[in-house]
Amino acid sequence: MLRIGIVAGEASGDMLGGLLMQALKNKRSDIEFVGIAGPKMMREGAQSLFPMERLSVRGYLEVIKHALGLMRIRRQLIKHFLNHRVDLFIGIDAPDFNFHIEKKLKKQGIKTIHYVSPSIWAWRKNRLNKIKRAVSHVLTLFPFESALYQEAGVPVSYVGHPLADAIPLQPDTAAARAALRLKPTDLVVAMLPGSRQSEVQEHATLFIQTAKKMHADYPHAVFLVPFVTRESKQIFELALFHEHEPLPIQILFGHAHDAMHAADVVIAASGTATLEAALLKKPMVITYRMPILSWWVLKRMLMQPYVGLPNVLAGKFIVPELLQHDATPEKLAETAIKLLSDTDALEEMKAEFSKIHLSLKQNNAEKASNMILADFS
Repeated sequence: MLRIGIVAGEASGDMLGGLLMQALKNKRSDIEFVGIAGPKMMREGAQSLFPMERLSVRGYLEVIKHALGLMRIRRQLIKHFLNHRVDLFIGIDAPDFNFHIEKKLKKQGIKTIHYVSPSIWAWRKNRLNKIKRAVSHVLTLFPFESALYQEAGVPVSYVGHPLADAIPLQPDTAAARAALRLKPTDLVVAMLPGSRQSEVQEHATLFIQTAKKMHADYPHAVFLVPFVTRESKQIFELALFHEHEPLPIQILFGHAHDAMHAADVVIAASGTATLEAALLKKPMVITYRMPILSWWVLKRMLMQPYVGLPNVLAGKFIVPELLQHDATPEKLAETAIKLLSDTDALEEMKAEFSKIHLSLKQNNAEKASNMILADFS
């Protein structure tokens, strides 16, 4: 029996973890997974000791507010992993939470793998020494990250991104629309306010007001808003209820991929959803809001002018970003509408998205599982 401790902190990590677990089980049938998992990982057999939503905290002030609870969870996890002696620990993203666990376990002779590099290329590059002390190996999703770890003497492997493997190079929008029973003549706008409850609280009214302004110009527009948890869905529904005006907003439970696949344009909170939209070759506008003090701290630490993954991967602004004070319903609606009518900008965007897709298509799960099991064959 190979016992693997595994911790994911949000929906994107749960997706990565589920695919990784599936690949690992295809190679070995005697693996047991325990830690913190979301629904996709639990479907693959992971035992979750705490709800994954407990880790979905963003921003400095929010982390401070929940610090005692997070530290308690972390201590209990470490105790469990040591008392029940896992052979290996995999921390999926959630670096501030997972690095501490990895450091403690590594000191006890347990191999630690961190899957998904934190954004050291964007800010806090001084974390490399901390990472080196905590992890045995880093698995990176993006090609430019490996050189940073190699320079610091941290074992690293670039494994590509599983979304690039899963999404076809030429998506079939018509089929996606048919699956969602959308008319071919509809203007379909996918709106993704974030996977965390705190993100939805920050973005719900912004997105609803944006839909209202776009609908005034495009009465045939349909707005698809998918959610991964009932709690986040309820937050948005409450904000919509307070609007007191009927809008063609279809709230979906799950189906984020389908919503973006069917869309003419995507408006998304910065995060993994923006990468998925790029791989689907969808024109998009990236936005984000957070509490003002958290934004002030983060802005001072940024090392490059963009935050959206498509722009980071392209190394230039190919997707409009409207962040914090620029994230207004007027600007979001205006930018999305303008983008739909700018043929040259659309073609350039799609060409860059195709380049990104090809660079990330690396048979991710196969590469990652081979590396992870190399010491346990």
